[in-house]
This record gives sequence, structure tokens and C-alpha cells, in this order.
Amino acid sequence: MLLADGRALSESNAIIHYLATGSDLLPSEPFAAAKLLAWQFFEQYSHEPYIATARFINRYLGLPEARRAEYAAKQQGGHKALAVMEQQLAASRFLLGDQLSLADITLYAYTHVADEGGFELAGYPQISRWLADFAAQPGHLAMGAAPSS
Repeated sequence: MLLADGRALSESNAIIHYLATGSDLLPSEPFAAAKLLAWQFFEQYSHEPYIATARFINRYLGLPEARRAEYAAKQQGGHKALAVMEQQLAASRFLLGDQLSLADITLYAYTHVADEGGFELAGYPQISRWLADFAAQPGHLAMGAAPSS
């Protein structure tokens, strides 16, 4: 992301932190702020490497024979990540509690298209509920949808 003053900011989580500054999406209470970071680290190291990679191999590469073993290997780690999310979402509406936060935005990105990577979400009722709650938020636009004027 290039700022108006010419400085550049990279990495998706850094960019959304910058954009969310001063909003309710960033908790100010220190423990909640640390939990937000924990979920973002989880997304980068326990979620995205499995779910996003499997999606890429399947959706964008067409699941070529040369990548099938890699695709299959991603399934276990992806389901493990989804199980962690399911457990948290059984205890709270959103990942940090009752209010939407950057933690939810971070993990929504690949979770809502996880089926494209072979991850059937029907076995995760709390994630399914969370996805619906997220999509019902004011201002939510589905991928490919044009904003209303």
C-alpha cells in the first residue's frame, strides 16, 4: 500500500491495522489487543498455509496431478485450524467476543471460500453461523459484488 506521502506499507495484517486505526475494529484494552494479534499470527501460520494453498491448487491451478499430494497434505492442517476456530466460536459470537474485530476480518478472508480448497464447512456449525453473522454486517460486500451508490 502506498501512502499519500510516498511511504509504502506491506503485509496484509499491517495494512488492515493501519486502515483500522481509531475504529472499533481494533481493541484498546491490552489483553484484547494481544488476542487480536494472536489470531492474526494464527491466520498466517496455522490457517492460510493450508486453506489458502489448497484453494490455490484446486481453484487456480485446476488440481493438477503434480500437485495432488501437496493438496491432500494440506487437508489435515486446514481442518485442524478450522477446529480451533470452531471451538472459539462456540464460546463467543466473534473471535474476540461479541463485537466484530480485525481478527474476524483476517480469518474471514480465506475461511469463507475454504470449500474451494476442499474444506467442507457443514461439519463446523459455529463457523457457518459466524460466516453468516459476518456477512450480515453493515457494509459487507460479497466478492465480485459492486458497491451500491
